[in-house]
Amino acid sequence: MPSPDIITPSQLARLLGTPDAPIILDVRTDEDFARDPRTLPGALRRDFRSVASWAGDFAGRPLAVICQRGLKLSQGVAAWLRHAGSTAEALEGGFKAWAAGGGLLVRLDHVPPRDAQGRTVWVTRARPKIDRIACPWLIRRFMDPAAVFLFVAPSEVPAVAERFGATPFDIDGVFWSHRDELCTFDVMIEEFGLASDPLLRLAAIVRGADTARHDLAPEAAGLLAASLGLSRMYREDLAQLDAAMGLYDAFYRWARDATAETHNWPTSGSKA
Repeated sequence: MPSPDIITPSQLARLLGTPDAPIILDVRTDEDFARDPRTLPGALRRDFRSVASWAGDFAGRPLAVICQRGLKLSQGVAAWLRHAGSTAEALEGGFKAWAAGGGLLVRLDHVPPRDAQGRTVWVTRARPKIDRIACPWLIRRFMDPAAVFLFVAPSEVPAVAERFGATPFDIDGVFWSHRDELCTFDVMIEEFGLASDPLLRLAAIVRGADTARHDLAPEAAGLLAASLGLSRMYREDLAQLDAAMGLYDAFYRWARDATAETHNWPTSGSKA
């Protein structure tokens, strides 16, 4: 049985993609990282050698620490983080156990550069409906929990991207956009290496709602209705995004855990 300061791969996998997920710190050595430059969804790279100088940045926050094998580096860093006031656990078996067990791993070759505060910055058209909400949800839950999203006039997206170092998405002529039958959400799942049964199931719903193909998934009509309702409830795009995060959390948990569950009113037959 793992110690109280250890989290198992299965326990961590259940938390990923949910609002309760811990901050993940990847403290593998540069040599180990170079051998496999993927990392866990949402993970931040940190240098174990300077943990005493940055541990306080995470005070009061739940953390999962990953090194190559779950031994001295992750356990030492986790101990320092607990000393600084965090709830920190080391991943049992480390990166090797996670990868061997088929855990989700993010490809970093297309992850945008980060700003001075370590955040990715994205820009897209104002007044989002579906894809421009689904993509930020995916990024924050599986790639960068601190990502910044700028919503601007459609004509200004390229210029804002250039002037403010932001990555444009869901507009014509950029890398992160529709490709053939795929919407931007599909493209992000593919390019970040996040293909998994729950996310692919959710992607079909998003694509169906975003491209008027409700035949792709019966839930697509419901996502469209909820998305249009949210767009009318909120004038401010970031407020709409905050409100919609819970909607996508619910769809993801359904896609992951509840697709076989049905519901009906229990009746005992008609009364005479």
